[in-house]
Amino acid sequence: MSSGRRSGLPSVDATKPIVLVIAGHLTPAEVPRFYEELYERLYGELATRPDDFGAAEVICEVGGLVRPNLAAVEVLARLRLDARRRGCRVRLRGAARELRLLLDLVGLGDMAL
Repeated sequence: MSSGRRSGLPSVDATKPIVLVIAGHLTPAEVPRFYEELYERLYGELATRPDDFGAAEVICEVGGLVRPNLAAVEVLARLRLDARRRGCRVRLRGAARELRLLLDLVGLGDMAL
């Protein structure tokens, strides 16, 4: 029997990825919204410390992106950076060829599933 502190948040199952849907035509003004959504999904109201991280993976469903642009790349880069700081990886699902090419161009091509 272990009396050690359990890692992660009680409401987050570390074996299940968090899925974020990123769709439409993104503008630079929308970038912070996705960062806030990820933070809320990770921590919710139960977070007591910023380093309490329960999920091991974030899946970004990007199949609904319309004409991927640099705003989409910025959203994905920021999400990846924040998740990596917490020991989590970000993967993409449904990435169109245009988005994969943009990500390759900026060195983030390894994110696509």
